[in-house]
Amino acid sequence: MLPRRRLPTSCLPALLLVLACAPTAAGEPPRYAFDPVHTRVMFAIDHAGFSKAIGTISGSQGSLQFDADDWASARLDVLVPMDRLDMGDSGWSASVFAPRFLDVKRYPQARFVATDGMQRGTGNRGRACGQLTLHGVTRPLCLDVVFNKAGRYPLPPFRRTIGFSATATLKRSDYGMTSWQSLVGDDIDLRIEAELFRSDADAPAPTQPAPVAGDPAPPPND
Repeated sequence: MLPRRRLPTSCLPALLLVLACAPTAAGEPPRYAFDPVHTRVMFAIDHAGFSKAIGTISGSQGSLQFDADDWASARLDVLVPMDRLDMGDSGWSASVFAPRFLDVKRYPQARFVATDGMQRGTGNRGRACGQLTLHGVTRPLCLDVVFNKAGRYPLPPFRRTIGFSATATLKRSDYGMTSWQSLVGDDIDLRIEAELFRSDADAPAPTQPAPVAGDPAPPPND
């Protein structure tokens, strides 16, 4: 029997670094969780021809598997809390929550799932096509995506973070919302700003971490 050869002590730090950086599952892209504090969905819809009414939704949660070198391997699943929609006025928000529109008591969440990867275009632009479930109806939807940045977040706990911007257009009538067509437009313009942090497991994203003693405080609504 050949004697066992011990790994030189000088090689141990390098080996530990390789093991720490190895993917959690072979062949799978890194997994990220949506940061609900820094992810916002905005929509605009015609208001009787006078203006575009604007609403925003915060608090989205979900996961994205994404490799910047292989967009086709991406997998996305995100939940949007429709009951957190804000129209800037409590009465107006209540009207949108009502059964004739979003009916949030029956359908408190929207969900977008894209399991066939992203199509990369020129530079940092591409498309993510999947299924949007809204108001109890599921239909295909494609998002035009811009990959903004990947890097370490500059405040504790300094997690690996990625950011995207996305836009899309849909018709509310396609999702069973046909009331007040003479007052409220049919086309809905979506804009999404999303930040995600590296996560080895599906878990709700925490709120903005507090800086450690001696560090400068982040600006409001960072």
